[in-house]
Amino acid sequence: MPVYRIPDELIFPDPNLADEDGLLGVGGDLSTGRLLMAYANGIFPWYSKGEPIMWWSPDPRCVLFPERLKISKSLSDSIRRKNYTVAFDSRFREVIEHCSAVKRKGQQSTWITPEMQEAYVGLHIQGFAHSVEVFMEGELAGGLYGVALGKVYCGESMFHLRPDASKIAFYHLVQRLLEWKFALIDCQVTNNHLLSLGAEEMPRREFLHLVRKNIGAEGHYGSWGENNVRL
Repeated sequence: MPVYRIPDELIFPDPNLADEDGLLGVGGDLSTGRLLMAYANGIFPWYSKGEPIMWWSPDPRCVLFPERLKISKSLSDSIRRKNYTVAFDSRFREVIEHCSAVKRKGQQSTWITPEMQEAYVGLHIQGFAHSVEVFMEGELAGGLYGVALGKVYCGESMFHLRPDASKIAFYHLVQRLLEWKFALIDCQVTNNHLLSLGAEEMPRREFLHLVRKNIGAEGHYGSWGENNVRL
């Protein structure tokens, strides 16, 4: 499969044309309009500093249905201790900065470049990107962020500074999504950590059908912080 050059015009190739690794195209920009178009079509940006913007649509796709979340005994114990506070959209920029500092296997530099950070902060300001924060002893201990369109939440990254803090954030995100009847969490690329939480692989065509079916549903835009969970 060829890799497409993304033009200045707000268009993307059919995501089913991505190569065997999931790479669809190179170029374009990280404007709010382009990012929203990408997510609405099952495409996301992923590249490192010094590289051009690369757009991906893997096959298979890693997803998690909120009702299928798996909670290990250790995580259940951590949740039950209630020695933390959970907030939504309270420190989005701080969360994404922490996520950018996480070292990932096989990567010499972060894929959450300053350009990416500003783009997602922009999505957050527009009410499309949302974070979950976990505080322990008054300090930020972990969190995550992603993009919500309709009834689909597209997870981007998470971090923890204390044991289980990112998993606690994910647990409370899923509870919120269950309450709001979200259909799907897009986890993008499979890893053992996500599988342990109940994620599964899905053929891209099936994933795209679910995304297109649910992004038009009534969503929850604007700040999610009005319904913070305090424990």
